[in-house]
Parts: sequence; C-alpha cells; structure tokens
Amino acid sequence: MSILIVKEYRSITGITGALLFADNLIGVSLGDVCKVRLGTGETRTGQILELKGSRALIQVLEGTSGIDTKGTAIIPEGEPVKAAVSTEVFGRVFDGLGLPIDGLPPIVAEAFVEAGGMPMNPVSREKPDFFIQTGISAIDGLNTLVRGQKLPIFSGPGLPANELALQIVRQAKVGGEEGFCVVLGAMGITSREAFFFRRSLEESGVADRTVAFINEASNPAIERLFTPRIALATAEYLAFEKGYHVMVVLTDMTAYCEALREIASAREEIPGRRSYPGYMYTDLASIYERAGRLKGRKGSVTVLPILTMPDDDITHPIPDLTGYITEGQIVLSRALHRKGVYPPIDVLPCLSRLMNLGTGKGKTREGHRKLADRLYSAYAAGVDARRLIAIVGEEGITGADRKYLAFAGEFENTFIGQGMTARTIDETLDLATELLATVPEA
Repeated sequence: MSILIVKEYRSITGITGALLFADNLIGVSLGDVCKVRLGTGETRTGQILELKGSRALIQVLEGTSGIDTKGTAIIPEGEPVKAAVSTEVFGRVFDGLGLPIDGLPPIVAEAFVEAGGMPMNPVSREKPDFFIQTGISAIDGLNTLVRGQKLPIFSGPGLPANELALQIVRQAKVGGEEGFCVVLGAMGITSREAFFFRRSLEESGVADRTVAFINEASNPAIERLFTPRIALATAEYLAFEKGYHVMVVLTDMTAYCEALREIASAREEIPGRRSYPGYMYTDLASIYERAGRLKGRKGSVTVLPILTMPDDDITHPIPDLTGYITEGQIVLSRALHRKGVYPPIDVLPCLSRLMNLGTGKGKTREGHRKLADRLYSAYAAGVDARRLIAIVGEEGITGADRKYLAFAGEFENTFIGQGMTARTIDETLDLATELLATVPEA
C-alpha cells in the first residue's frame, strides 16, 4: 500500500497585492497549482507564476488579505490549473474559475482539461470555412463570420456591445447542421451587467445550448486572467471531443488586459506601451489563437472577443494588438448610436479577412461578394457627399452625389439599423439589392 506524502512549506518571505513570495519550494514546476492554508484553517488556491531556483512567486486567486507570513502553509499539488468539463454544463452559470454560482451543485466531470489548452499543430489546422448566420445584416452581408474564425467587436464606453453580443448569442445559427452552442466568458463586469446577462440568457430560450462563466468587477482581478481560459477549455472539449460547433463570446477583453497590467505591476515588471506588459501581445495570442478547426474532427471553435476602446481610440494597445492577431474587426460607431441606429456598426472600418471563405454558391448565395463591394462603394460615396456638403453646401453637389447621400441615410436606417430583428442571409441580400437600385449602376 502506497502512502501519499503531502509536503507543506512555511517559507513565505513577502506579500505584494495578490502575490506571495516563498523560498525553498522543491520539486515544483511553473504553472503548478498550490493550496494556501491560513492559520485559521481557511484554504485558498494559488498558482506558481515564476521560479528562480527554489524561490517561487505565487498568485493567490482569492486575494491575500488575512494571510500571515508565519502561520500560512503552502501545499503544492504538482499539476496546472484544470477545468472540469462535461456536456452537463449547458444552461449553467459559473464564476471565473469554473465554480457554480447558479445555486445548483457542481457538474459531474467527464474529464479534467488544462485551462491553458493544448497548442494546435499548424499542420492539423483545417481552413476556417462555412458560414455562421448571426441574423445581423451588417455582419452577415458585409463582414461574414465563418466557423473557426476569430472576429473581435471594438466598442466604446456606453455603446451597446453587450446587447449586441447577447443578440448574436440568441440568433446565431450554423446552416444545415446541428450541434451549435455558445460559451460566454464575461470579465470584470458589474453586478448589474451580470444580472442582465443571466436574465437575458434565461428569457431568450437558448439556455439549453449556452454556458456562462462570469467574473464580476468585485471579484479578485487575478480571477479575470483565468476566465477566458476556463471558457475556452470548455469550448475545446465540446468542439473537439463532442463534435459541437462552439461560438465563444469574450467580454470585456479590456478588463482582462487591465488585470494583466495590475498583476504585472505587482510583479515589478518593466512596463511597455501605456504601462501594459511587453508580453501582452503573446498573452492575447494565447487566447485568440485557440479558435479554429482540426482535421478529422467535426467540431469547431469560433471566438468573438469584445473590447472597449478607451476614449474610442482604435490605436490604443488593446485594440491595436487584437487587430494584428485576429482576422478582422467589427467597429461600433458613437455617431450612429447618437442617431438611434441599432446596432450602431460603422461598416467602413469593419473587416472580415475570411469573408470570401464563407460566401458564395452553396454557402450563402452566389454574387454575395459583389453585392457587398457595391454596398461599401455606394455608402462610402454617400459619406463623402456629407463631408462635401459641410464645405460647399447642398447646392454645390451634383445629382449623383444627392442620390448617394440619400442612399447613405436609407442604408443606415434600414440595413444597419435593423433593431432586434433577426434576418436570414437571403433577407439581407434582398434588402441590399433593393437599396442599390436607387444609386447609379456605375
């Protein structure tokens, strides 16, 4: 009979924020989970962030308040953070660490998978393909989303990004196939927003194919770093082991990056742009690049990150780095929002680099790309006409400019401003054809 020997270390040398410094830890590895047992008997969870010889830097997920450097014991568990996964997760709500907060008991785990996931072999990647219908014309018609893509939504303070995310969750469909589900990872949201998400999911009738991981602003910042990884680990299991087509909605990635900066500052790391850590690009890539499809596997993981641009600045490090990593962006407009247009999607700076893979005969409709290009061209001409009027007045523009000007207004009010209505791709393309009939063919 083997006897399990549990090692305890009482060698804490310092505490900074959510971080512990401990000496003489033997046989541990980077990323391993530790139990931190206080003198009162309370147990908290920690993770080894850094190793220098036998000295370790440990982040405590529940915070370090009340920890006594002499009476607290560190118990290494010898394995990384893992997520309990199962098909029982549908309809459930968990915190950022995967613990239930919906009043129901923990799930019966079918497997435990590493929260950090396993890197996809580039040779094993399948090309992102097949159209995902979101029911939103500005996305389906002009910036088509395909399975396995990572397509972020760039929002601004006060813009309805969360409402748009929930509308996509309610309406999204994979044409002609079953097994579509949604994983929601919410980071740093307020209690009001958490209530809004939970109530909206319950009332939408899609709870049976949705699982939510919610980290509130009042929770420890360090938990925010685990929320997207726990959500993605669940999505990968459902996609590649159970054959589901999974859409992962992550909001708000700005809160995630703020937590990353806070922890980096506590670790006394050398800051990069605007005090964010220099490795933020790599860290974000480790999240976004988990989207994709695998050869020989039925399922797919599509990632839809949402971020708030500070001061509506698209050159800020968070949207800037996100744009480099992902395959396009959906940009929300404050000007359209002020006009009462919903969803306020500014289509001109939007882009889906994989759109051509999801459009065409047999997937949406032949001629889709040509219609989209004509819409972009006509709307851009209408926006230019608005700027010209500000300089020369309406009397100084041509008859063709007046047609484009009228088109731009109608385009914003009907095509973009569809409200909460869901449109099929055929309805979207039919409406585009009707609108284009009012502008010169050339």
